[in-house]
Amino acid sequence: MTDFQLISAFRGGDKCACDELLNKYKPVVLRVARRFFLSGGETEDLVQEGMCGLYSAMLTFEGGDFSSYAYACIKNRMVDAVKRSLSGKNQALNSSLPIDGEVLEIVSRAFSPEDSLINSENLSELSNLLKRSLSPFEYRVMTLYVDGASMNEICAAVGKNYKSVDNAIARSKGKLQKILRG
Repeated sequence: MTDFQLISAFRGGDKCACDELLNKYKPVVLRVARRFFLSGGETEDLVQEGMCGLYSAMLTFEGGDFSSYAYACIKNRMVDAVKRSLSGKNQALNSSLPIDGEVLEIVSRAFSPEDSLINSENLSELSNLLKRSLSPFEYRVMTLYVDGASMNEICAAVGKNYKSVDNAIARSKGKLQKILRG
C-alpha cells in the first residue's frame, strides 16, 4: 500500500495501517534524533517527540509527498522540544545540545544575533574539543553517526566491522559525557 492509502486506512480506524506507517518512518525519526546530543546520552525523549511529530503528520496530511511532510513535522517537533529545553520549560530535555548546523541555525533564530554568535563559537569550541579528545577514528565515526549514517554506511565508509564501529561510538559517548560534566 502507498503512504496515502495507509493514511486513509489509518484515518478509517485501521490500527495495522497506523502501526505500519509508524514502523516505516521510525528510522527517519531516529536519524533526525541523532542530530542532537543530550548530555545524559539519552535520545529517547527526542525519539518520543519525533514519533509524536510523525503521528501528527499522519493526522494532518492533506496531499502531496508524505515523506517530505512527515520529515518536516518530525524535525519541527524536535526543534520545538529543544527550544523548550533551552528556555527551561522542559526538564526532561533540559540538557539538550543541537550538534547539526541546520538545527543550530533554526534554534538560534529565537535568540538575539549576539546569542547566535556565541552559539556558533560554542559549536566551534565543541568541535575542536572533540577533535582533541577523540581519536581520529572515533571522530570520523561520530561525525558520520551524527550526520545520520546507518551503522552499515559507517562500516563501509571507515572500512571496519560493526563491532569496531559500535565500540567507537560507545567510547566516544563516554568521552563526551566526561567532557560535558566538567
